[in-house]
Amino acid sequence: MTTAAPIDYRALFHALPGSYLLLTPDGTILDNSDGHVAVSMRPREQAVGRTIFDAYPSAPESQRDLAASHEEVRRTLRPHTMPLLRYDLERPAEQGGGTEVRYWQLTHYPILDANGQLQFILQIPQDVTAQHQATLLATEAKEALDEAQNRTQFILESLPVLVWTNRPDGTPDYFNQRWLDFTGKTQAEMLALDWDALVHPDDRTGLNQGWQQALAAGTPFQYEYRMRRHDGQYRWLLIRSSPRRRADDTISMWVGAASDVHERRQMVQELLTANETQAELAEQAHQLYQKAEGQRDTFHNLFMQAPAMICILRGPEHRYEFVNPVYQQIFPHRELVGRTVAEALPEVKEQGIIDILDNVYQTGETFHAHELPLQLERDASQQLRDSYFNFTYQQFREQGAPAGIMVFAYEVTDLVRARQALEKLREQGPGSGEPSLT
Repeated sequence: MTTAAPIDYRALFHALPGSYLLLTPDGTILDNSDGHVAVSMRPREQAVGRTIFDAYPSAPESQRDLAASHEEVRRTLRPHTMPLLRYDLERPAEQGGGTEVRYWQLTHYPILDANGQLQFILQIPQDVTAQHQATLLATEAKEALDEAQNRTQFILESLPVLVWTNRPDGTPDYFNQRWLDFTGKTQAEMLALDWDALVHPDDRTGLNQGWQQALAAGTPFQYEYRMRRHDGQYRWLLIRSSPRRRADDTISMWVGAASDVHERRQMVQELLTANETQAELAEQAHQLYQKAEGQRDTFHNLFMQAPAMICILRGPEHRYEFVNPVYQQIFPHRELVGRTVAEALPEVKEQGIIDILDNVYQTGETFHAHELPLQLERDASQQLRDSYFNFTYQQFREQGAPAGIMVFAYEVTDLVRARQALEKLREQGPGSGEPSLT
């Protein structure tokens, strides 16, 4: 009868398909598997007989967690899993040298003798570097997405226009704070609103028919109508809504913006009725008004095609980060994005604009300007021309600190000149001729 050869348990332990480290209860290394030798990048003879803290030194906080885990096993005689541990590996010179960043999940198992006393502690480390880095990347991506959403929401709420969105079928699903302030209603009330109750009776038919035609055709919609404000006053609004399309050309949403044009419309009406003999002047003024509002024909989305001048200035040096086409049209011969305001528009430094920007960035106080005169070089002629703007400078913050300034503006040069012409007409009285608008 053939007797089976005795089993070499040490060789068997070394060959186990995994990473194992066998310790005495006080943390002295007795042996480790070949898999453990491979991942630790340290020969077995440099570890066996030494304490785990001496053989594999790590940061003090990691050693505290390791000692606490051993104590938990000794006290409870139950397995214990440590918090995630970072333990970097020093690659041997023959493998190219350098440090590899690694993260580990360590579990300690009690090995008891026949009397139930703790005889050994078996450590099983798992390399979770890939999973941990994937988690970090996912967290960073979520934070970046949240920041982008928060920034977009901030811009939507800060724009001095009434912004809303509709589902593909035309059902409204969002109104910014400007709408809520205008109507005096909550978001929920706005979503359930019967618009006919707020629209002037004379404007309801045209508004409804135009919007239904735009929905059916999938084309941009623009209309002027009177809407009742929270104080009961009917105000003229200029609205424009554009469809956003998917790659297959189907509509995913509608984006709309409305501007209060009540005062400007009244001014045009005053020009029309001031003097019948000045019909040509009134017509020119109306055309100027239409020209100013015509900038909104390029409106396609909230930012790149907004019916106004929008830019974002980044940092305390006020560097252009974003400029929409309407803003760029003021300076067709200049590169703006990537340059500071002082670099791109040197003529405004002596006109106090940089000081205003500095104050908004430093204090967070929003600055509003009405018909502010500026002298600008609007072409390559090196000649300064008088221009007038209504604009808002508003600080935006990121992670609780000032990050830059958002600029919203529209040019009112033609309207100012039209009003100046009207005032001159009044001063001259009837029959004194027709003053020019230019």
